[in-house]
Amino acid sequence: MASTQNTPAWLLLKDGTIFKGISFGAKGTTGGEICFNTGMTGYQEVFTDPSYTGQVLIMNNAYVGNYGVKNEDVESDSVKISGLICKNISDRFSRMNANDNLENYLVNNNIVAIHDVDTRALVQHIRSKGAMNCIISTEFSDEAALKEALAKVPDMDGLELSSEISTKEPYTAGSPDAAIRIAVMDFGVKKHIIQCMVDRGAYIKVFPAKTGIDELKKFEAHGYFISNGPGDPASMDYAVKTVKDILATNKPFFGICLGHQLLARANDIPTFKMHHGHRGLNHPVKNIITGKSEITTQNHGFGVDPEAVKNSDKVEVTHVNLNDGSIEGIRMKGRAAFSVQYHPESTPGPFDSRYLFDDFIGNIKKEML
Repeated sequence: MASTQNTPAWLLLKDGTIFKGISFGAKGTTGGEICFNTGMTGYQEVFTDPSYTGQVLIMNNAYVGNYGVKNEDVESDSVKISGLICKNISDRFSRMNANDNLENYLVNNNIVAIHDVDTRALVQHIRSKGAMNCIISTEFSDEAALKEALAKVPDMDGLELSSEISTKEPYTAGSPDAAIRIAVMDFGVKKHIIQCMVDRGAYIKVFPAKTGIDELKKFEAHGYFISNGPGDPASMDYAVKTVKDILATNKPFFGICLGHQLLARANDIPTFKMHHGHRGLNHPVKNIITGKSEITTQNHGFGVDPEAVKNSDKVEVTHVNLNDGSIEGIRMKGRAAFSVQYHPESTPGPFDSRYLFDDFIGNIKKEML
């Protein structure tokens, strides 16, 4: 059942493509980089993923909201997407333990959304033309006014966002009596990433994005984790320096998504803006070390330069994307330092890749012997 709202809403893309739909969620105007997620479920976890900061999201499933929202199904403390685009949105839900419907959830988080849009046509357009900025508005119907508002939206290319959404103060998770201590750099970390390490017996301390190595060392960590996050890694020289300083400690190292890109840049391997990125929970990846494949959860619009990795004497490829051959994992030669571009915590998504947390903990235990 669709929303009972009848307020019209407008979607304008930077290339001039325009759609008329129906408002859903908060009223107003919002903009960001348009992207799409191919997942059929897990929309609440997707909406609260900090890596989506600054992005207007298309959910590719024909119906969104049919199982409502639940307080526990979150990856951060608030919705992080800038706006939402759907084909059909349901204001009734079938899950008995859900707390509310999706529309109220979006209103409470001040998220402007539009539905009754041909999302398949829109996704095909983005796959052809590439990611670009867009704007959703219930305030403007005039194309000139929409274009004026769209011109104020910053480009994702070159945009630094992690320090804005990172924790402002350090915090901990797990038991202080745990034998393993892991320092986490928060560039937009998801809650279930932290939980995956706590579940494996680690005591975690999460640090703000711009924490320096001297402060990190005071925790006396046995290993370092570099988180996912939004924005362009090429704009994060401060984070690259921190990663270099962490690598100099020779402690075990693990990075996910943005953390993967920062490990590459710390080894003089550039990153690049992808045509339209990878987002969903059904992306096939091959582990070329073991020869096994895994179905993965992904959310990234930047990638690691394959030619630079190929020519590197410091880093080697461990995982590749089976759809387009892009790099999905690297490790430093002769070091307990590795990273993956995708999300092994898999919320939402399959659990195929959670062995990577076991590998990280295993590296720490070896180092402690």
